[in-house]
Amino acid sequence: MSVRRVIAVFGLFALALAGCDGPAAPSGGEPTTAAAAPASRPAWQPLTLPAPPGGAGRPLVRDAVSCAGRWFVVGGVVDAEGGTRPAAWTSVDGATWTVLPVRPDSFYGRQNVFLSVACRDGRAALIGAKVGGAHGYPRVSTWRQVADGALVEVQAPFETYGGPTAVNVSRLTAGPQGWLIVGNRSAGAASWVGSPDAAEFALVEGAPELASDAVGVTWAFDSVATSSGWLAVGGLLPAGRIDRDPAVWSSPDGRSWRRTVLPGGSEYEELQRVVLVGGVPVAVGLRGSTFGAWRQEAAGWVAAGTFGRRAGAGVPAMTSLVSSGDQLFAAVVDGARHSVWVSTDRGGSWREAAMPLDVPAGVDRDVTLVAVGDRWWLAADDGTRAGLWWAAGTGV
Repeated sequence: MSVRRVIAVFGLFALALAGCDGPAAPSGGEPTTAAAAPASRPAWQPLTLPAPPGGAGRPLVRDAVSCAGRWFVVGGVVDAEGGTRPAAWTSVDGATWTVLPVRPDSFYGRQNVFLSVACRDGRAALIGAKVGGAHGYPRVSTWRQVADGALVEVQAPFETYGGPTAVNVSRLTAGPQGWLIVGNRSAGAASWVGSPDAAEFALVEGAPELASDAVGVTWAFDSVATSSGWLAVGGLLPAGRIDRDPAVWSSPDGRSWRRTVLPGGSEYEELQRVVLVGGVPVAVGLRGSTFGAWRQEAAGWVAAGTFGRRAGAGVPAMTSLVSSGDQLFAAVVDGARHSVWVSTDRGGSWREAAMPLDVPAGVDRDVTLVAVGDRWWLAADDGTRAGLWWAAGTGV
């Protein structure tokens, strides 16, 4: 069973409910659906990711990021017997890529696949995992980049990410204050606050307003650094209901949190990714049978545009959300296939962009994005091969 599937298993039942409802009637803005405009066709150019050392195998790509003139693509390698090892690549121009040295320090660390990467000041930190042990749970490790450029595994007590109250570890984010991980424990949404050098993460479990309480059950997916601290996004399942409402949490330090539940309806709604667009937080997630955006404005959060529609029997989900200037780039899987969408008005309207590789929904298939200036990069893995491409503009 894949690491990503096990990590997500606790949310699958709730996510599946998204297909039971029709499109939402947003409370703000004029949404544009997939049929509003024909797909754009970016002029994708292929790039080469060199083979990592350690023997033959198929490369896996799972996440990507850029900061301070440095690009990172991360994932792993799977061999013919199904064994995995971590792998990562870096670039100083987005065009020529080199393999980063990886130094694991544990049995499961040597089998990790990198699932989430963040960077600050040109240096990366990562989350990796490998399914293992008597109960088949993901064995999670964090990694940091040291002075010589290598990625080294960070030692942590098992209960930091595992233990009897573990549910999942979701996304790693970087900001001026340092590093933050969000995820979930049996008590609800949780956070892990990192030291400035990413050498240590402290679990914040059961925090008032972040964790579940009498109001409802909380779930956190992603976070972003803001001028006042951190903003996390996810959903809340109100007591007595079977559908989530979108929720955001703000914190000055990653430890104390203030919850805001956005107006929701009878449809299933949750926020799965968040970025800043010109300093304005924009979150994207599920809105009934579609994907939808929400934007924070002076008067509060408002619903913006919708796009896509659930298809097939798989679970719909966001796989990537990045921004550059006033543009948003989103990668989603609708239950049948992966697709990429672009918004030039902070989530108000969306247009699908043709991908260079067809990626059906399924285990170990991923699409992730990076955007810098007027260029953007797409890393895709269709389960048989992985590739990296770049394009200038959106092909509109």
